[in-house]
Amino acid sequence: QVQLVESGGGLVQPGGSLRLSCKASGFTVSDDAMNWYRQAPGKERELVASITKDGDSTTYTDSPKGRFTISRDKAKNTVYLQMNSLKPEDTAVYYCNCDRVRVQIPGTPDYTYLEVWGQGTLVTVSS
Repeated sequence: QVQLVESGGGLVQPGGSLRLSCKASGFTVSDDAMNWYRQAPGKERELVASITKDGDSTTYTDSPKGRFTISRDKAKNTVYLQMNSLKPEDTAVYYCNCDRVRVQIPGTPDYTYLEVWGQGTLVTVSS
């Protein structure tokens, strides 16, 4: 069973830091690009950061650029999001995602691709 489980969210004061973790099971985090998204109250889900399949390249949207860092540990099969200098506008539920996980179709020798999401972890930035 393919699964992503996030952890590390919580309440932090403005200017503080948090590190989110995303543990994968049923596939490896180097199978394809991994992403962090977030959804603030009343807003659409937005992409925050991505790391490529080979782990050599990362991209960020404008808001967290310079403050957030995405990384991965292949041995732990885990992706991280280090968040520094947090602002109230960073308050959101953060989701881990892999948009292309190769899985075998049960009972057949064939494979298909699934998009996998974690359950999300809440980050609240407030004094």
